[in-house]
Amino acid sequence: MDIPSYRPLDALFRPPALIAVLLAGEALALVLALAPEPPAARLALFGLASLGIQWIAIGTLCALYLLRHMLIGLSRTALAWCCLGLLLTMSLLVGLAGWELFAPIGELRSRTDFLMRILAIAFVVGLLALLTYGNYWRARQLAVRAKQLELESLRARIRPHFLFNTLNTGAALVHAQPDEAERVLLDLADLFRAALREPEQVPLSREIELTTRYLEIEALRFGPRLRVSWSLPDLLPDVDIPALSLQPLAENAIRHGIERLPGGGNIDIRLRQDGGWISIEVENDMPTDGSRAAEGHNIGLNSARERVRALSDGHGDVETHAAEGKHLAVLRIPNKPPQANPGQATTR
Repeated sequence: MDIPSYRPLDALFRPPALIAVLLAGEALALVLALAPEPPAARLALFGLASLGIQWIAIGTLCALYLLRHMLIGLSRTALAWCCLGLLLTMSLLVGLAGWELFAPIGELRSRTDFLMRILAIAFVVGLLALLTYGNYWRARQLAVRAKQLELESLRARIRPHFLFNTLNTGAALVHAQPDEAERVLLDLADLFRAALREPEQVPLSREIELTTRYLEIEALRFGPRLRVSWSLPDLLPDVDIPALSLQPLAENAIRHGIERLPGGGNIDIRLRQDGGWISIEVENDMPTDGSRAAEGHNIGLNSARERVRALSDGHGDVETHAAEGKHLAVLRIPNKPPQANPGQATTR
Protein backbone atom coordinates (compact mmCIF):
# COMPACT_ATOMS: atom_id res chain seq x y z
CA MET A 1 0.00 0.00 0.00
CA ASP A 2 1.04 3.53 -0.64
CA ILE A 3 -1.30 5.18 1.78
CA PRO A 4 1.00 7.14 4.08
CA SER A 5 1.78 5.10 7.18
CA TYR A 6 2.88 6.95 10.30
CA ARG A 7 4.71 5.78 13.38
CA PRO A 8 3.06 6.54 16.73
CA LEU A 9 5.47 9.40 17.53
CA ASP A 10 4.95 11.13 14.19
CA ALA A 11 1.52 12.46 15.13
CA LEU A 12 2.96 14.20 18.21
CA PHE A 13 5.05 16.55 16.08
CA ARG A 14 2.18 17.80 13.93
CA PRO A 15 0.89 21.36 14.54
CA PRO A 16 -2.57 20.25 15.80
CA ALA A 17 -0.97 17.93 18.36
CA LEU A 18 1.48 20.59 19.56
CA ILE A 19 -1.33 23.12 19.98
CA ALA A 20 -3.41 20.54 21.85
CA VAL A 21 -0.52 19.85 24.25
CA LEU A 22 -0.05 23.55 24.98
CA LEU A 23 -3.77 24.11 25.55
CA ALA A 24 -4.00 21.02 27.78
CA GLY A 25 -1.08 22.39 29.81
CA GLU A 26 -2.88 25.71 30.29
CA ALA A 27 -6.02 23.84 31.35
CA LEU A 28 -4.03 21.88 33.93
CA ALA A 29 -2.45 25.09 35.23
CA LEU A 30 -5.92 26.61 35.61
CA VAL A 31 -7.15 23.58 37.54
CA LEU A 32 -4.18 23.81 39.90
CA ALA A 33 -4.74 27.54 40.36
CA LEU A 34 -8.37 26.93 41.33
CA ALA A 35 -7.35 24.45 44.01
CA PRO A 36 -7.79 25.61 47.64
CA GLU A 37 -5.35 28.51 48.00
CA PRO A 38 -5.65 32.07 49.29
CA PRO A 39 -7.56 34.03 46.59
CA ALA A 40 -4.81 36.62 46.30
CA ALA A 41 -2.28 33.96 45.36
CA ARG A 42 -4.29 32.25 42.63
CA LEU A 43 -3.14 34.48 39.79
CA ALA A 44 0.50 34.07 40.79
CA LEU A 45 0.02 30.33 41.19
CA PHE A 46 -1.55 30.12 37.73
CA GLY A 47 1.42 31.97 36.22
CA LEU A 48 3.99 29.74 37.95
CA ALA A 49 2.06 26.54 37.16
CA SER A 50 1.64 27.58 33.53
CA LEU A 51 5.36 28.34 33.20
CA GLY A 52 6.40 25.04 34.76
CA ILE A 53 3.89 22.90 32.85
CA GLN A 54 4.82 24.42 29.49
CA TRP A 55 8.51 23.85 30.17
CA ILE A 56 7.76 20.22 31.06
CA ALA A 57 5.58 19.68 27.99
CA ILE A 58 7.95 21.36 25.54
CA GLY A 59 10.99 19.71 27.09
CA THR A 60 9.40 16.26 26.87
CA LEU A 61 8.41 16.77 23.24
CA CYS A 62 11.91 18.00 22.37
CA ALA A 63 13.47 14.98 24.07
CA LEU A 64 11.14 12.62 22.20
CA TYR A 65 11.97 14.33 18.91
CA LEU A 66 15.73 14.07 19.50
CA LEU A 67 15.43 10.41 20.53
CA ARG A 68 12.85 9.41 17.90
CA HIS A 69 15.31 7.35 15.82
CA MET A 70 16.35 5.36 18.90
CA LEU A 71 12.72 4.76 19.89
CA ILE A 72 11.49 3.56 16.49
CA GLY A 73 12.29 -0.10 17.09
CA LEU A 74 10.57 -0.31 20.48
CA SER A 75 7.28 -2.09 21.00
CA ARG A 76 4.24 0.04 21.78
CA THR A 77 4.33 -0.89 25.47
CA ALA A 78 8.04 -0.11 25.81
CA LEU A 79 7.54 3.15 23.90
CA ALA A 80 4.71 4.17 26.23
CA TRP A 81 6.86 3.56 29.33
CA CYS A 82 9.76 5.48 27.78
CA CYS A 83 7.49 8.45 27.12
CA LEU A 84 6.18 8.34 30.66
CA GLY A 85 9.74 8.08 31.99
CA LEU A 86 10.83 11.12 29.98
CA LEU A 87 7.82 13.06 31.27
CA LEU A 88 8.68 12.23 34.88
CA THR A 89 12.35 13.06 34.33
CA MET A 90 11.50 16.43 32.80
CA SER A 91 9.03 17.10 35.61
CA LEU A 92 11.75 16.39 38.18
CA LEU A 93 14.25 18.70 36.45
CA VAL A 94 11.75 21.55 36.11
CA GLY A 95 10.61 20.99 39.70
CA LEU A 96 14.19 21.24 41.00
CA ALA A 97 14.76 24.42 39.00
CA GLY A 98 11.49 25.90 40.21
CA TRP A 99 12.26 25.16 43.83
CA GLU A 100 15.67 26.78 43.59
CA LEU A 101 14.19 29.90 42.00
CA PHE A 102 10.92 30.35 43.87
CA ALA A 103 11.17 28.34 47.14
CA PRO A 104 9.20 28.16 49.27
CA ILE A 105 6.14 27.79 47.08
CA GLY A 106 2.72 28.23 48.64
CA GLU A 107 2.27 26.06 51.71
CA LEU A 108 5.06 23.67 50.70
CA ARG A 109 8.07 24.19 52.94
CA SER A 110 9.86 20.95 52.06
CA ARG A 111 11.56 20.37 48.72
CA THR A 112 10.82 16.66 48.94
CA ASP A 113 7.07 17.27 49.40
CA PHE A 114 7.10 19.72 46.49
CA LEU A 115 8.88 17.30 44.15
CA MET A 116 6.74 14.35 45.18
CA ARG A 117 3.59 16.35 44.48
CA ILE A 118 4.89 17.33 41.03
CA LEU A 119 5.86 13.75 40.20
CA ALA A 120 2.50 12.42 41.38
CA ILE A 121 0.62 14.93 39.22
CA ALA A 122 2.90 14.19 36.24
CA PHE A 123 2.40 10.44 36.68
CA VAL A 124 -1.40 10.71 36.73
CA VAL A 125 -1.50 13.15 33.81
CA GLY A 126 0.96 10.98 31.88
CA LEU A 127 -1.16 7.85 32.33
CA LEU A 128 -4.28 9.69 31.20
CA ALA A 129 -2.40 11.06 28.18
CA LEU A 130 -1.16 7.58 27.24
CA LEU A 131 -4.64 6.09 27.48
CA THR A 132 -6.11 8.92 25.41
CA TYR A 133 -3.39 8.71 22.79
CA GLY A 134 -3.64 4.92 22.64
CA ASN A 135 -7.35 5.15 21.82
CA TYR A 136 -6.64 7.84 19.22
CA TRP A 137 -3.92 5.74 17.58
CA ARG A 138 -6.10 2.63 17.41
CA ALA A 139 -8.89 4.67 15.82
CA ARG A 140 -6.41 6.10 13.33
CA GLN A 141 -5.12 2.64 12.39
CA LEU A 142 -8.67 1.41 11.87
CA ALA A 143 -9.40 4.40 9.63
CA VAL A 144 -6.26 3.75 7.58
CA ARG A 145 -7.15 0.07 7.26
CA ALA A 146 -10.67 0.97 6.14
CA LYS A 147 -9.23 3.26 3.47
CA GLN A 148 -6.88 0.49 2.33
CA LEU A 149 -9.77 -1.92 1.95
CA GLU A 150 -11.77 0.71 0.07
CA LEU A 151 -8.93 1.30 -2.37
CA GLU A 152 -8.42 -2.42 -2.87
CA SER A 153 -12.12 -2.75 -3.68
CA LEU A 154 -11.91 0.09 -6.21
CA ARG A 155 -8.81 -1.41 -7.79
CA ALA A 156 -10.46 -4.83 -8.00
CA ARG A 157 -13.33 -3.24 -9.94
CA ILE A 158 -10.90 -1.78 -12.49
CA ARG A 159 -8.85 -4.90 -13.16
CA PRO A 160 -11.66 -7.28 -14.22
CA HIS A 161 -13.14 -4.52 -16.37
CA PHE A 162 -9.80 -4.08 -18.12
CA LEU A 163 -9.35 -7.84 -18.44
CA PHE A 164 -12.78 -8.58 -19.93
CA ASN A 165 -12.61 -5.83 -22.53
CA THR A 166 -9.10 -6.78 -23.64
CA LEU A 167 -10.02 -10.48 -23.88
CA ASN A 168 -12.88 -9.46 -26.16
CA THR A 169 -10.33 -7.73 -28.39
CA GLY A 170 -8.26 -10.91 -28.60
CA ALA A 171 -11.33 -13.06 -29.26
CA ALA A 172 -12.34 -10.83 -32.15
CA LEU A 173 -8.97 -11.45 -33.83
CA VAL A 174 -8.74 -15.23 -33.34
CA HIS A 175 -10.19 -16.20 -36.74
CA ALA A 176 -9.29 -13.18 -38.83
CA GLN A 177 -5.73 -12.59 -37.57
CA PRO A 178 -4.54 -15.53 -35.45
CA ASP A 179 -0.94 -14.29 -35.26
CA GLU A 180 -2.08 -10.90 -34.06
CA ALA A 181 -4.47 -12.55 -31.59
CA GLU A 182 -1.59 -14.53 -30.13
CA ARG A 183 0.45 -11.35 -29.73
CA VAL A 184 -2.49 -9.61 -28.08
CA LEU A 185 -2.86 -12.41 -25.54
CA LEU A 186 0.87 -12.42 -24.82
CA ASP A 187 0.83 -8.66 -24.39
CA LEU A 188 -2.22 -8.97 -22.17
CA ALA A 189 -0.43 -11.53 -20.01
CA ASP A 190 2.52 -9.16 -19.59
CA LEU A 191 0.24 -6.20 -18.90
CA PHE A 192 -1.83 -8.04 -16.33
CA ARG A 193 1.21 -9.53 -14.65
CA ALA A 194 2.62 -6.04 -14.23
CA ALA A 195 -0.70 -4.58 -13.14
CA LEU A 196 -1.24 -7.19 -10.44
CA ARG A 197 2.23 -6.55 -9.01
CA GLU A 198 2.13 -2.77 -9.16
CA PRO A 199 1.89 -0.81 -5.90
CA GLU A 200 -0.96 1.63 -5.35
CA GLN A 201 1.14 4.43 -6.87
CA VAL A 202 3.53 4.12 -9.80
CA PRO A 203 5.81 6.51 -11.69
CA LEU A 204 4.04 8.59 -14.32
CA SER A 205 6.21 7.02 -17.03
CA ARG A 206 5.05 3.54 -15.97
CA GLU A 207 1.37 4.50 -16.16
CA ILE A 208 1.89 6.04 -19.60
CA GLU A 209 3.62 2.83 -20.75
CA LEU A 210 0.69 0.73 -19.52
CA THR A 211 -1.80 3.00 -21.30
CA THR A 212 0.26 2.92 -24.52
CA ARG A 213 0.28 -0.87 -24.58
CA TYR A 214 -3.47 -0.95 -23.95
CA LEU A 215 -4.08 1.41 -26.88
CA GLU A 216 -1.82 -0.69 -29.10
CA ILE A 217 -3.92 -3.75 -28.31
CA GLU A 218 -7.13 -1.87 -29.11
CA ALA A 219 -5.60 -0.54 -32.34
CA LEU A 220 -5.37 -4.12 -33.63
CA ARG A 221 -9.14 -4.46 -33.40
CA PHE A 222 -10.14 -1.02 -34.63
CA GLY A 223 -7.44 -0.65 -37.26
CA PRO A 224 -7.51 2.74 -39.02
CA ARG A 225 -10.69 3.68 -37.13
CA LEU A 226 -8.57 4.40 -34.04
CA ARG A 227 -6.12 7.28 -34.39
CA VAL A 228 -4.10 8.11 -31.28
CA SER A 229 -1.98 11.22 -30.85
CA TRP A 230 0.35 11.76 -27.88
CA SER A 231 1.64 15.19 -26.84
CA LEU A 232 4.21 14.64 -24.10
CA PRO A 233 7.28 16.61 -22.99
CA ASP A 234 10.70 15.17 -23.79
CA LEU A 235 11.33 14.71 -20.06
CA LEU A 236 8.38 13.40 -18.12
CA PRO A 237 7.83 14.83 -14.63
CA ASP A 238 9.26 12.68 -11.86
CA VAL A 239 6.01 12.11 -9.98
CA ASP A 240 3.97 9.13 -8.84
CA ILE A 241 0.31 8.72 -9.75
CA PRO A 242 -2.28 6.10 -8.72
CA ALA A 243 -1.85 2.90 -10.70
CA LEU A 244 -4.49 2.32 -13.39
CA SER A 245 -5.67 5.92 -13.29
CA LEU A 246 -4.83 7.00 -16.87
CA GLN A 247 -5.67 3.72 -18.63
CA PRO A 248 -9.39 3.87 -17.67
CA LEU A 249 -9.60 7.32 -19.28
CA ALA A 250 -8.29 5.91 -22.55
CA GLU A 251 -10.66 2.96 -22.25
CA ASN A 252 -13.56 5.32 -21.61
CA ALA A 253 -12.63 7.31 -24.73
CA ILE A 254 -12.83 4.14 -26.84
CA ARG A 255 -16.03 2.72 -25.34
CA HIS A 256 -18.01 5.98 -25.37
CA GLY A 257 -16.48 7.52 -28.46
CA ILE A 258 -14.47 5.61 -31.04
CA GLU A 259 -16.41 2.36 -30.75
CA ARG A 260 -19.70 4.12 -31.45
CA LEU A 261 -18.51 6.06 -34.50
CA PRO A 262 -18.78 4.15 -37.82
CA GLY A 263 -15.73 5.94 -39.20
CA GLY A 264 -13.79 5.87 -35.93
CA GLY A 265 -12.16 8.96 -34.55
CA ASN A 266 -9.20 10.56 -32.81
CA ILE A 267 -7.90 10.25 -29.29
CA ASP A 268 -5.57 13.05 -28.27
CA ILE A 269 -3.58 12.63 -25.03
CA ARG A 270 -1.79 15.74 -23.76
CA LEU A 271 0.29 16.39 -20.67
CA ARG A 272 0.43 19.92 -19.29
CA GLN A 273 2.35 21.38 -16.35
CA ASP A 274 0.92 24.44 -14.64
CA GLY A 275 2.76 25.57 -11.54
CA GLY A 276 2.33 22.91 -8.90
CA TRP A 277 -0.10 20.82 -10.95
CA ILE A 278 0.10 18.23 -13.70
CA SER A 279 -2.87 17.77 -16.02
CA ILE A 280 -3.24 14.81 -18.36
CA GLU A 281 -5.99 15.42 -20.92
CA VAL A 282 -7.65 12.61 -22.87
CA GLU A 283 -9.83 14.07 -25.62
CA ASN A 284 -11.80 11.93 -28.05
CA ASP A 285 -14.39 12.26 -30.78
CA MET A 286 -17.91 11.22 -29.82
CA PRO A 287 -21.30 10.95 -31.55
CA THR A 288 -22.76 14.34 -32.34
CA ASP A 289 -26.00 13.53 -30.51
CA GLY A 290 -23.97 13.42 -27.29
CA SER A 291 -25.64 10.21 -26.15
CA ARG A 292 -23.72 7.87 -23.94
CA ALA A 293 -23.60 4.13 -23.53
CA ALA A 294 -24.90 2.35 -20.48
CA GLU A 295 -23.60 3.69 -17.19
CA GLY A 296 -22.12 0.29 -16.46
CA HIS A 297 -19.25 1.13 -18.79
CA ASN A 298 -18.24 3.94 -16.37
CA ILE A 299 -16.95 1.54 -13.73
CA GLY A 300 -13.30 2.10 -14.64
CA LEU A 301 -13.68 5.88 -14.94
CA ASN A 302 -15.53 6.28 -11.64
CA SER A 303 -13.11 3.99 -9.83
CA ALA A 304 -10.14 5.91 -11.22
CA ARG A 305 -11.70 9.16 -9.99
CA GLU A 306 -12.23 7.78 -6.48
CA ARG A 307 -8.72 6.33 -6.31
CA VAL A 308 -7.11 9.60 -7.44
CA ARG A 309 -9.04 11.53 -4.80
CA ALA A 310 -8.25 9.05 -2.05
CA LEU A 311 -4.54 8.67 -2.80
CA SER A 312 -3.98 12.43 -3.17
CA ASP A 313 -5.79 13.36 0.07
CA GLY A 314 -8.54 15.01 -1.95
CA HIS A 315 -6.17 17.26 -3.95
CA GLY A 316 -6.22 15.32 -7.22
CA ASP A 317 -9.30 14.68 -9.31
CA VAL A 318 -10.66 13.42 -12.62
CA GLU A 319 -12.98 15.83 -14.43
CA THR A 320 -14.98 15.17 -17.59
CA HIS A 321 -16.53 17.57 -20.10
CA ALA A 322 -18.44 17.09 -23.36
CA ALA A 323 -19.05 19.73 -26.02
CA GLU A 324 -19.19 20.05 -29.82
CA GLY A 325 -18.65 16.40 -30.64
CA LYS A 326 -15.69 16.07 -28.26
CA HIS A 327 -15.33 14.42 -24.87
CA LEU A 328 -12.55 15.58 -22.57
CA ALA A 329 -11.33 13.79 -19.43
CA VAL A 330 -8.71 15.57 -17.34
CA LEU A 331 -6.60 13.86 -14.69
CA ARG A 332 -5.15 16.48 -12.30
CA ILE A 333 -2.54 15.62 -9.68
CA PRO A 334 -0.17 17.72 -7.56
CA ASN A 335 3.33 18.02 -9.03
CA LYS A 336 5.16 16.56 -6.06
CA PRO A 337 8.31 14.42 -6.19
CA PRO A 338 7.78 10.79 -5.15
CA GLN A 339 8.33 10.04 -1.47
CA ALA A 340 11.07 7.55 -0.72
CA ASN A 341 9.76 4.32 0.69
CA PRO A 342 12.62 2.15 1.98
CA GLY A 343 10.40 -0.87 2.22
CA GLN A 344 9.52 -0.88 -1.45
CA ALA A 345 11.61 -0.95 -4.60
CA THR A 346 10.29 1.12 -7.48
CA THR A 347 10.88 0.04 -11.03
CA ARG A 348 11.31 2.87 -13.54
